[in-house]
Amino acid sequence: MKSKTERLKKKNSKIPYYHNKSTLAVYLVLRGLVILSLVRSALRADFESVFLCGLTLGLMILPSVFTRRLNIELPTTLEIIILLFIFAAEILGEINSFYIRVPNWDTMLHTLNGFLCAAIGFALVDMLNRSDRFSFKLSPAYLALVAFCFSMTVGVLWEFFEYTGDLFLGLDMQKDTIIHAIRTVELDPTRSNKVRAIKDIADVIVVHADGTQQALGLGGYLDVGIHDTMKDLIVNFIGASVFSVIGYFYVKHKGKGRFAARFIPRVLRGQESQQRMRQSDTDERNA
Repeated sequence: MKSKTERLKKKNSKIPYYHNKSTLAVYLVLRGLVILSLVRSALRADFESVFLCGLTLGLMILPSVFTRRLNIELPTTLEIIILLFIFAAEILGEINSFYIRVPNWDTMLHTLNGFLCAAIGFALVDMLNRSDRFSFKLSPAYLALVAFCFSMTVGVLWEFFEYTGDLFLGLDMQKDTIIHAIRTVELDPTRSNKVRAIKDIADVIVVHADGTQQALGLGGYLDVGIHDTMKDLIVNFIGASVFSVIGYFYVKHKGKGRFAARFIPRVLRGQESQQRMRQSDTDERNA
C-alpha cells in the first residue's frame, strides 16, 4: 500500500504551479502576453503562430513540472531566466520577427543558451555526484568539463535541427549573412586546389534557367548559413565557458558561491520534500 507521501508526490507532479512569488508573477505576465498573441494570431488565421503560442505555453510549465518529477528546487533566478528565454525566442523572436528586426537578437539568445545549458548540465551531474545511489565522484574540474561538453552538444544538435529544417522543410533557420568577399577553390580553372578570391562585391546577379537575370540588390554576396552557424556555436562556446568556470569555483568552495547558487538546482530531501508536497496540495485545493 502506497504511503501518503507517495500519493501526494504522484498527484502533485501534475500541478504546473510556481511557488516563488517573483517567478509566479513573471510566469502569469508572460502567459497573459502569450495568450494575447495567440488570440491575435488566430484572428489573422496565422496558424503557424498559433502553434508557436501553444508550444510556448507548454514549454513555460516544464520547469515547474520537472521540479516535481525530479524532486528538486530551481533557484528563482534560473526559473525567471528560463521563462524569459522561452518568451524571447518564440514570441518575440519568431512571431514578432525580432531575429530580423533587432540586431544581434539571435546572438544574445545563443549566448544565453550556452550559459543555461552549461548550468543544467552541471546541475545534473552535480546531483548525481552528491547522490548516495552512485559510487563515482567527479572533481570540480571534471564537473566543469562535463557541463561545458553538455552545453556544446546541445548547441551542435540545435544547429543540426536548423540545417534539417532548411534542407527538408524549405525554412531559413540558418539566417543568411551579407559578405563582400569570397574565397574558393571552385574558381580555380587548373583544379589544383588553389584559392581564388573575389573582393569588393557590391551586388549579385542571379541567372535563372530560362535565361532571365535578376539583380538581388543586397549590397554584397549572400552567404547561406555558414556564418550564422559558426557565430552561434562561438557564442554558445562563450556562454558555456563562462558558466563552467563559475561552476568550477562553486564546487571547489563547496557551494559557497552566491552567484552560481542562483543557477544550480538543489535536491529536496526529507522534511523539505514533504513540506513542498503539502504546499502543492494546499495550492491544488485553493485552485
